[in-house]
Formats: sequence, C-alpha cells, structure tokens
Amino acid sequence: MTNSTNNNTANVGLIGLGVMGRNLALNLADHGFIVAGFDLGKDAVARLLDEDEQERPDKDQPRVVGCNSLQELVSAVKQPRVIIVLVPAGGPVDKVCEQLIEAGIEQIDLVVDGGNSLWTDTIRREKQYRDKLTFFGSGISGGEVGARYGPSLMPGGDEKAWETLKPIWEAIAARVVTRSGKPREGEASGEGEPCTAYIGANGAGHYVKMVHNGIEYADMQLIAEAYSLLRTSLDLSPKQIGEIFAEWNEGELESYLIEISADILQQVDPVTNKPLVDVILDKAGMKGTGTWTAMNALTLGVPSTAITEAVFARGMSGFKDERIKASKVLEGPEEPSPNPLPEGEGFKNAVRDALYCSKICAYAQGFQLMAAAQVEYDWKLNFGEIARIWRGGCIIRAAFLQKITDAFSNDVNLANLLVDPFFIEQIAKRQAAWREVVSHAALTGIPTPAFSSALSYYDGYRSETLPANLIQAQRDYFGAHTYERVDQPRGKFFHIKWTDPDRPQIDA
Repeated sequence: MTNSTNNNTANVGLIGLGVMGRNLALNLADHGFIVAGFDLGKDAVARLLDEDEQERPDKDQPRVVGCNSLQELVSAVKQPRVIIVLVPAGGPVDKVCEQLIEAGIEQIDLVVDGGNSLWTDTIRREKQYRDKLTFFGSGISGGEVGARYGPSLMPGGDEKAWETLKPIWEAIAARVVTRSGKPREGEASGEGEPCTAYIGANGAGHYVKMVHNGIEYADMQLIAEAYSLLRTSLDLSPKQIGEIFAEWNEGELESYLIEISADILQQVDPVTNKPLVDVILDKAGMKGTGTWTAMNALTLGVPSTAITEAVFARGMSGFKDERIKASKVLEGPEEPSPNPLPEGEGFKNAVRDALYCSKICAYAQGFQLMAAAQVEYDWKLNFGEIARIWRGGCIIRAAFLQKITDAFSNDVNLANLLVDPFFIEQIAKRQAAWREVVSHAALTGIPTPAFSSALSYYDGYRSETLPANLIQAQRDYFGAHTYERVDQPRGKFFHIKWTDPDRPQIDA
C-alpha cells in the first residue's frame, strides 16, 4: 500500500524500483533525502515502503513517499525537481520522459538516466527534450550492494545541471577505502573521497560507464583464464585456487573481482556437496555494454583486443552444445607438451605475473579508447579522476587504479599507460613469465584468448615496424587505395600500376 502525496515534500524522485532502484532509494534516504518512488509494479512500491519502515531509525518519520502515478511523483518532488530514472535502456527511457512531460515536469527540472543507456541515445535525448526538461545521463556501477551502500557514479551532461545533482551524488557515492585506512608505500591514500566526479558533456558519463563495463569483461575473463591454467596445469581444486586468489588479493592484484572469485571458488553446492563452480554451466551471459565497447573500438580504430576477446569468449561459451560435440572429434596436442615452467609455486607465480601484465593492457586499452572518444565526441575527460572514482563502489574497484591516477597526474598528456614509468617497470620484470604462460597454454591446448591477445597488443604497441606495409600494398594493388612512403612526408600519398609489365622489379 502506498502513502501517496502531492505536498512537494520529497527532495528526489525515483522511477523504477527494481533491485537497483529500491536500494538506491534507501541509500538516498539514509543520507537525509526524502524520496518519492514510482514503479509500474505496485508490489515494488509497497516493498520499498516496507523496507524503509523496517530500516529507518525514527519509525514515525517516513523517508519514502510511495506514488501511484507519475503525476503524483511530479507533484511530490520539490522544485527544481531531481528525478532519477532506473528503467531498461532504450525505448522505456524515452517513454518515461514523454510521460513526465505530460505529467507537468518543467524545463528547469533534472531527469537523470541512471541506467546502462547507449551514450549516443543520451546525446540525442539531451537535445530532443531540451525545451521540456533537463536530461542528464549518469553511469552507476556497483550492483545492488553498491546501490544500497555506495556506488561509483559517472555523471555526464550540462555542467550547470551537475551543480544541482552534485550534492546528492557526493552524499550517496562510495568512498575510497584503503586496507586498514593506510596506503601502501608510495601510494596516495584518497581515503574518504567520494567516488563520483563530473565526467563531461552530454553522453560522456554513459560512455565512461560503458568502457568501465568493457574493462570489467576483460578483467573477469583474465581471472577465469588464470583459474583455468592453475586447475588444468597443476590439477588444483577450486578451493585451493580460491585460497591462492585470496593470497593474491593481499598484494598488487587486490580488487573486488579477485576477492569475490576467491570466495566463489571456496563455495560448496548445498545439493551435491561439490564445489559450486563445478555445477554451474559454463555459459556466460551478457547484457550489451561489452559488445558496445568492442563495436565502438572497431569504429574508432582502437585496438581494444583484450576487451574484444573477452566479449568473444562469452560468445564462444554460448556454443555449449556444439562444443560438447566438437570435443569428441577435434584433437588437441597429440602428447602433453613438456611444461616449460617450474612446477607448483613457480607456475602459480608465473600465472599471477601474467594476469597482472594482461590486466595492465586491458586497462591501457580502455583508457586509449576513451582518449579517442573524447576527440570524436568533443569531450574533455580527466582520466586521473576517472581512475580515482573507480577505486570504490564499482565492480572493477582495485588498489591498482591508484597507479593509473598517479600516471595521469604525472603526465596529463600520457598517450598510453604502457609508457608510464611505473607500468614500464612492472611489465619489464614480469613479461618473461607472461610469455612462458601464454606459450604453455598454446602448447598444452588451454584456451587463453585474453592473456594471448593482451600479449600481442603489448608486442604490437612496442613494435616500431609492423607488417601493415604489406597490407597497404595489397590494398593499393587490388583497389588503388594509395600508400604513404617512409622517405616522404606523412600525408603525401602514392600509387603505382602494379600490373604494368614495365614496372621496376627486384633483381633475383
């Protein structure tokens, strides 16, 4: 049952009271905001009211206003209104905007799309609704726990509108937390800083959230490949690998994804008493943001190979039935190749180093992609700030991100994380193990698409000369696409008649 009102008592409106919306509403309420909530499902509104009643300190002071319609919600929120929309991306967001306009929302009112919307839709909506409302996009990362207790928030839109949203977002965002409140040697703490900052104009916030998710795909795939290498090569149990991950989480690989992976691998299935991971079907789902990242990387010509391979790996996992049949007829190495790595502890450490190097490349690709996007879409992105707000609340939160903030603090024009002195040093002392692990995987038939593509990316980026000269010659041969010369200024193009019998030939 709702406690509807039209007394302009609420500070914030929230449309969409699923898991994320409900938890974000309670987070807002915890920080002193009265929230007007609406959902097409009346049970969702009732559940929010019930949870608020159970959790609020003062039982006589409701922190949430339940609304039966968007008209009631618009009437309930004080002007200038801030209304957060958490509905599925695409058409539902436009439908809500149109219905809010019909319900009496005004141009000065701020409508914040907190879903995983495509950034180009956010750019379009800001223009489309400009005369009727102020549309604003914000990425929200952290899942249901983050929404409830502090997410990482990536706001993008009109900078003046950000000033209205800023006190709300800074109040509910996660805070940077270091282990025991103490940074490691040489690290800045950042302890207590809110994990939100203005990202940029129009669709910048949703774009950065998309890239966050693309990096997340790569990070998850890399961890899964490390698990596969340890299990297949050393015949370790999930519990043993979970303990290794827990150990790694005390070092430079400290991150939320390593932490939860350690926990997952030590979980027992209550039905079969087997490791739970062994009864979960090896078919990974995806909702689209990783695919968008890969597609945009292809569009902008940015080699985000580890991210893209992680998306393809999920696609490969979907061919489960075909893989079962193929496994019975397709052969791998005839004989197990000699393990080129030390056994036991040595191999474990090599996989750790390979994971760390591959992780550096995945993040380098994400930031390289954002650098290209800011030129393409006329944004001004602060990459150090982006890394900082990812240190808490979000899915890819990790101590490692402070090193990225430091890298861009030292050089705001840094072309690629790989050429930052810290990351140069880290890969230099680990790359031998990285190469050995990738070689071992190839020789023994263990698929490691993200490890392998990350290494190829590193080798490609460090190569002064690539065989693309032959490709460009091929293009000119069959399509007269022209080519540049190494002995002529860049930007000057040439073409020859490749099939001319009188053209100069190399002497035999």
